[in-house]
Amino acid sequence: MNTLFNRIKYSVQADLHELLDKKEEKNPVSLLNEYLRQAEKQTEATGKLLDRQAKLKEELEKERKEAAVMLEKRKSQLEIAEKAGVEDLVAFARDEIRAYGNRVDELDRTLAETDAELIGLERKYEEMKHKIKDMKVRQLQLMGKENVTRAHRKMDQVIQDESSGMAPYTEMKAYVEQLGDKVEKEHSHDTMERRLDALAIIEQAENAGKADKETV
Repeated sequence: MNTLFNRIKYSVQADLHELLDKKEEKNPVSLLNEYLRQAEKQTEATGKLLDRQAKLKEELEKERKEAAVMLEKRKSQLEIAEKAGVEDLVAFARDEIRAYGNRVDELDRTLAETDAELIGLERKYEEMKHKIKDMKVRQLQLMGKENVTRAHRKMDQVIQDESSGMAPYTEMKAYVEQLGDKVEKEHSHDTMERRLDALAIIEQAENAGKADKETV
């Protein structure tokens, strides 16, 4: 009954520990792991946005370069048209110069804003990456503390069971001692029985001797 009770006890303890382990899936370390995964995803998404912004800047620079080339071309053509006295071409060249000039000015302002925004984004992106690194360090620290706590809990469980006399080792020791006592008792019983048998044989021999003398 004792052994059966202890088996039930250890089975219940194992179920409780499994339940606690499942509950600990929502502990601070698990929550930090989840937060870290989300932060990494956001950082990765931000990196893609930065790449896209850099490509957009390249497109703006390309447009600005083309507009500047066309502006210089139309200025040169305006001089030729003015010298030739072709009024419609002069008017067309002047309109083109105005359009390309406005486009260059607008692209210059846009590029200046884009540069400032890109620098700000890059700084925040680097800050995000540093935060991720800091969280990973914190994650390792908490994981280390969690491992130590789990180890202490398991060791304390073994020590407590041993000190309370309920550990498997104590059960085995008690079983061996009981078995030893039983063997010793059986051995003592057999020895006593042999001695009694020997005394009975001696007594029978003595009685037989006395009977022979009386007959003579």
